[in-house]
Amino acid sequence: QVQLVESGGGLVQPGGSLRLSCAASGRTFSTYIMGWFRQAPGKEREFVASVSRTGESLNLADSAKGRFIISRDNAKNTVYLQMNSLKPEDTAVYYCAGRRYFEPEYDLWGQGTQVTVSS
Repeated sequence: QVQLVESGGGLVQPGGSLRLSCAASGRTFSTYIMGWFRQAPGKEREFVASVSRTGESLNLADSAKGRFIISRDNAKNTVYLQMNSLKPEDTAVYYCAGRRYFEPEYDLWGQGTQVTVSS
């Protein structure tokens, strides 16, 4: 069973940057499509970005395009989310998630890491 652990969250000023990491246990990380989601207080969880098993195919929410970069290192069993030009509206708990390519839904979830963008 693959387990996911996020890190890298924190408090940052508007316009700043953060890099989130998600480390996966187990030997099957490379078989999972990986994604990042976020949930702000009082709002539903929303998709942020995803990366294919090989890292070649990327998908970003409109709110993330031009500012966020998702990547993965299968040798390190880790997926990253580089967040630049952060805005107060990016404040949320960010979750790492994974799904097998043949599954329609993400079924692996990390515990989440808080990102707060404030001056």
